[in-house]
Amino acid sequence: MHSHHDATSARMIGLALRHLREQAGLTQRELGRRALYDHTRISRAEHGEILIPHEQASALDRALTAGGLLIVLRQAAEPPSAAPSLVQVTGVDKDEPVILDMQTPEGRTVRVTLSRRDFAHLLASGALTSVLPVLGDADQTRRVAQAIEEPARVDAQVVEYFRRVLAEHFAADKILGPRSLLRPVLAQIDVLDDLRRRARTAHVDPLLQVLAQYAEMAGWLHQDLGELRAAMSWSRRAAEWAQVAGDEQMAAYMLVRQSNIACLTHDYTVVVQYAAASRRDPARLEPKLSALAAQQQARGQVMLGEHKEAFDLLDEAAETLREHPQVTHPDVPVYLHHYDLDTLQEQSAVCHRAAGRPDTAVTILEEQITKLPDNLARDRGHLTAKLAVAVVQAEQDPDRSAHLGREALGVAQQTGSARIHRELRTLDTELLHRWPDHAAVRDFHEELMSAT
Repeated sequence: MHSHHDATSARMIGLALRHLREQAGLTQRELGRRALYDHTRISRAEHGEILIPHEQASALDRALTAGGLLIVLRQAAEPPSAAPSLVQVTGVDKDEPVILDMQTPEGRTVRVTLSRRDFAHLLASGALTSVLPVLGDADQTRRVAQAIEEPARVDAQVVEYFRRVLAEHFAADKILGPRSLLRPVLAQIDVLDDLRRRARTAHVDPLLQVLAQYAEMAGWLHQDLGELRAAMSWSRRAAEWAQVAGDEQMAAYMLVRQSNIACLTHDYTVVVQYAAASRRDPARLEPKLSALAAQQQARGQVMLGEHKEAFDLLDEAAETLREHPQVTHPDVPVYLHHYDLDTLQEQSAVCHRAAGRPDTAVTILEEQITKLPDNLARDRGHLTAKLAVAVVQAEQDPDRSAHLGREALGVAQQTGSARIHRELRTLDTELLHRWPDHAAVRDFHEELMSAT
């Protein structure tokens, strides 16, 4: 193999070739006869040991009726050609294999199955840059691939690579939702944990800091899928890694995250306690994190009926964000880089709803939805579902509420977001209580029941 790019291309071609051959029910020898290509070289190609020549790639593609997939994969081995579109990554449960759906030039989808470890290595080495957001430059991907093989070669650039990938995952989550992203995040945790076990002592703490942030992301994705036990487990692991690495900001942030999960179990005393604990040392705390903790504490207190205290905390959070529009610690959790007054305003809508001010919640949510970019499908779906509930509670038009509910339901089915489904179940209960015989209400109820 002449280069790292050739090696990763060979591995991708090998995976596709083996899957196509097995799908066709052919042995390597039978395929070799059909394509006039030595079966021993087919074996080596399937194992990623050789990069098959263009002519043989075309012959194998024809023999397997692959619709041009092998040809495009082979062309992608010649920089700067683009790889085929990998339109889906599936496999959410930890013990499932990873499934890549690769689309051919003719529009055919070829499904390739691989182990979590193979997926993690391909992901980290840059072979899957077409399925996920841009992961970094060639030098970084080379360093990561070398570090996987020789963990002693971990350096600051390798750690920075994984930080940048995590930021891209955060951005993609707002579009794709948890179903598409959980598998890549878990795979990268496997890679990072393997590196951490064998890296030099000087690089263990930086790897643990990154691992804590990935574990937090895994917890969040599980939470969005409605898997609260797994969400709490990953959040506690993130907190442990942060503590060991001496990352005080992340450790405090994980108290806020655990407070957030406690909201979903209706344990509002724990919500308040965890949020308050996270900001006991404000002088050392990232200001944006202090504001987020105040917002989270307010959410718990409003549910406990302590309305004045809750809205005082929201005012305190807003003042902090006005004074600190940017983070002061560059390595704080990714979410805090995006946490701002608009986010606080949107999050405060649930407090207004709980305090009996649904009209204020409607105004806030309508304004925030208009500010969202069109491509943030999951976030738009969630805010739309929250708006639908607020509209019902304000005793406004049931037709509008049902219409908003159907719109959000489509996003929930697409992204797998349990948060959206949770709001829609609340919406359904409210609609049936207020307008049980309304046609639009019944239609929405039937759609929701058929989707769950």
